[in-house]
Amino acid sequence: MNNEIITSTQNPRVKRYMVLQQKSSERRKTGLFVVEGQREIEHCLSTGHTIESLFVCTDIAGERVPYASYPSEQGCTFVSAHVYRKIAYRDGTEGVVAIVRSQPRTLASLQLSDNPLIVVLESVEKPGNLGAVLRSADAAKADAVIVCDPLTDLCNPNLIRSSIGAFFTVPTVACTSEECIAFLKSKHIQILTAQLQDSSLYYATDMRRPTAIVMGTESTGLTTQWREAADAHIRIPMLGKLDSLNVSVSTAILLYEAVRQRLTATD
Repeated sequence: MNNEIITSTQNPRVKRYMVLQQKSSERRKTGLFVVEGQREIEHCLSTGHTIESLFVCTDIAGERVPYASYPSEQGCTFVSAHVYRKIAYRDGTEGVVAIVRSQPRTLASLQLSDNPLIVVLESVEKPGNLGAVLRSADAAKADAVIVCDPLTDLCNPNLIRSSIGAFFTVPTVACTSEECIAFLKSKHIQILTAQLQDSSLYYATDMRRPTAIVMGTESTGLTTQWREAADAHIRIPMLGKLDSLNVSVSTAILLYEAVRQRLTATD
């Protein structure tokens, strides 16, 4: 462990961290991404990820964070409070951040339960929305979140931060819509697309069997490809003057209807 305290943001190790934080191309090229905070790092380690480098500000971490117990390939780099505030995306990350090795995630690697519940997002744009969806998926104990034709990097720091660790606890896979539809049909998982047109109320739809809830973008909704592949179209009643909810809110509503139906069926 190197006890030197880095006080400059021009230090090569710090600059490398910031490049990984800011550039998706660098994350894709290296297979590395950044994780902030004690809770997130511990979720990361619990799911078998490897920490390549650990950065700690002892003025902030103090004795509250057991950073010495976090295994890291390149050990621990200590930084000043000034440097830490420059590299941390948010306050309240307990003075510890890490560079982590990504793990390949594919449809074939998904381990589904006997009665899977899956969230599918088509062309999600905002990392914060995806992070919030992952939190709901974790709370509802969904088997996976599948992101089709993504417009955001799945290792985006905003996504990992907004998921508060759910990125690690919920298997998350990126693929094309064609691949996802073929996968769901091969597993005999019903496809329910959330849409206003030609749809039934969500609570009148059976979600007790293997189910994939498919959500589109807030601006354009789902493509025709998904509408035609669906086994049923569902909608959330909109009683006000607006015709859309935030995608993460809509997903949470539909997930918990599936949970309600499944819990009721076992009573």
